[in-house]
Amino acid sequence: MKLQQLRYIWEVSRHNLNVSATAQSLFTSQPGISKQIRLLEDELGVEIFARSGKHLTRVTPGGEAIIELAGQVLRLTENIKHVAQEHSDERRGNLSIATTHTQARYALPPVIREFTRQYPDVALHMQQGTPKQIAQMVSEGQADFAICTESLELFNDLVLLPCYRWNRCLLVPRDHPLAEQESLTLEALAEYPLVTYVFGFTGRSQLDDAFRAEGLTPNVVLTAADADVIKTYVRLGMGVGIVAHMAVDPVLDDDLVALDASHLFESSTTKIAIRRGTFMRSFMYDFLQGFAGHLERELVDAALAAGPRHEQALFDEVELPVR
Repeated sequence: MKLQQLRYIWEVSRHNLNVSATAQSLFTSQPGISKQIRLLEDELGVEIFARSGKHLTRVTPGGEAIIELAGQVLRLTENIKHVAQEHSDERRGNLSIATTHTQARYALPPVIREFTRQYPDVALHMQQGTPKQIAQMVSEGQADFAICTESLELFNDLVLLPCYRWNRCLLVPRDHPLAEQESLTLEALAEYPLVTYVFGFTGRSQLDDAFRAEGLTPNVVLTAADADVIKTYVRLGMGVGIVAHMAVDPVLDDDLVALDASHLFESSTTKIAIRRGTFMRSFMYDFLQGFAGHLERELVDAALAAGPRHEQALFDEVELPVR
């Protein structure tokens, strides 16, 4: 059994059993991958993939267990590399962050600037996607940290570290009737078309829950994953924008009026997710604390050591900052 063979079956399973796509991603040949998978199956005496002719059709029950263990082996080998790197040069390495547009555009820039100043020889890689996509990236070892608000709880192998609380604001043109209204209510808001986040992004569920609790149906006419896109369509007169408060730039958005909506919606919590069993390098701890000051090394280690879904109890006494 070779480590390369384990990597092949793991990657094939992640590429929807498409050996050609797997070969392209690994910069190798399709026949080479197929041959190594066959050799592994012969050695183990069990089929990992069912076939129809030359095509892989599904993962067998035994194959599912083998692929899961292969993933664990591959992650452990990565940890071995990280241990070696930490002891050979603790200030050099790679850090991959998966996050949403709002975090990348509004929350992360000052953190990234300070981190790169402190660790100029650490290569940062930022990947963006939906909350579910970025959580999956960390779950599958494609990224070190996932930073977002939604969907992280869907993956049992992720440790969740609460970072800060935030709420929403309404964005309207300066001549909009709501700009002059002293006390905003959900009833008044429900009378206007709304432009806000796609469901599953940036605390959208709290927005829908608030309207539902009052027996109201919001008139959402346009949704987007990007706060800047939402602002564009507010400027075009499509409707009232509902965005994260952090996404409002007082200079760039001075043509719009931002109205506090914290009394209308429950606050949301942004979290960082780390895959359980990840070897934490020194610069990774520093990045976490740079993003959320209360995430000291001892607290992070305690959360990583806690049983699945038990890390939350460690944060019950922590007063999260509000942004």
